[in-house]
Amino acid sequence: MNQRIYGLENEYGLISSMGGKISLSEDRTLGYLFDNLSTRQRSTNVFLKNGARLYQDTGGHPEYATPECTNALDLITYDKAGERILEELGEAAERQLAAEGLAIRIHLFKNNTDSAGNTYGCHENYLVDRDINFQKLAELLIPFFVTRQVYAGAGKVLKTPCGYHFFISQRAQHIYQKISGATTCFRSIINTRDEPHADAERYRRLHVIVGDSNMSELASYLKTGVTGIVLSMLEDGFLTSKLILRDPVRAIREISSDTSLKRKVKLDRGLEFSAVEIQREYHNLAVDYFKNKEVDEMTADILQRWGSVLKRLEGEPDLLIREVDWAIKKNLLNSFMKKCKIGLDDQRIAMMDLQYHNIRQARSFYYLLQRKGLLDRILSEKDIAKAMESPPQDTRAKLRGDFIRRANEKCKSYSVDWSYLKVNDRYQRTVICKDPFRHSDLRVQEMLSSL
Repeated sequence: MNQRIYGLENEYGLISSMGGKISLSEDRTLGYLFDNLSTRQRSTNVFLKNGARLYQDTGGHPEYATPECTNALDLITYDKAGERILEELGEAAERQLAAEGLAIRIHLFKNNTDSAGNTYGCHENYLVDRDINFQKLAELLIPFFVTRQVYAGAGKVLKTPCGYHFFISQRAQHIYQKISGATTCFRSIINTRDEPHADAERYRRLHVIVGDSNMSELASYLKTGVTGIVLSMLEDGFLTSKLILRDPVRAIREISSDTSLKRKVKLDRGLEFSAVEIQREYHNLAVDYFKNKEVDEMTADILQRWGSVLKRLEGEPDLLIREVDWAIKKNLLNSFMKKCKIGLDDQRIAMMDLQYHNIRQARSFYYLLQRKGLLDRILSEKDIAKAMESPPQDTRAKLRGDFIRRANEKCKSYSVDWSYLKVNDRYQRTVICKDPFRHSDLRVQEMLSSL
């Protein structure tokens, strides 16, 4: 595919506290969050004026799904916009609670595990060519997804039978199968869900649940941008089966447990390679793939950054403490442990691990480091603010966002989903939008003019 649709869904950890203790149930806390949405839809499942969806997911988690995007940079911009939207909702909920005489704090975490050991997801979505055999697609992608955690992992301190240990990935320890349709139990490296929200004869949606939620802009950019490149190579028949892993579920866990990145995993053909070496193979293939092609500026940037990160991972992973979440967090925790002469088992380490993912910028260790200029960025606050208000201009999300904005301005009742727009009046006017790349539609313009 010369074009591709990208999407990200992040489930957020949610806690309310007063005096250091949990104060409200998740459902009540969610109610306060959604009460402060500036939309005519009074629901815990709404589409926003930027084309994104915000809803309550299983387990009482607020989940934000980006609008459809055509590239990785737009994708992570709208993902960050989701953070800011939820941050504002949390602040508004606290003000509402204060007006009711309740000094309650709302905490939102962009992570993947809670203190009880439960996991919740960051789901990536990629539109792929329906003609590709799914079994072949899965087989060729599994080694890539197993090993990309070396630059896309969010890092996590976990208690093991041998004591406390720092892991590269939060999701790796919760993966139990190579391929399955489950998202809440028996999670797999490749998920079989196939809801393209588009022409099902032309496209399928690759639903990826194996990745971590990223705070780092650069890690998220690489995670999604590199995946797009690998999918293009796969669709063009450029990938081979020489990197197939003998036991990918075991491999994803072993790689996650080794922050030195030296652990070798066995391929189906008997050879052993480290995760970085396997990623290097994919990168070398990508360089060859684009050698005789016209490469756009963003693809060239992703290729360059990917190669640069792998080079440093091969030598000294600590050089990535400005870019890669797990390396940033590990350095932060190590510095604190050295200063206080404590170990990973100290309760303050667990709190720092969690607060790294707090999206309330005034309370987050990630954003503390960012304010100090200790992290690299590729997004501007101006672009993030714009993405909170306006949809992407080159996908179907523009139609959805424009429709929602107009209907709210005119105080009209409406219903929307990924692939339709509907006015809830006596005529029940509905427009089906099956093409996710189509950003202008005369039918929608006529509907907007009639509101």
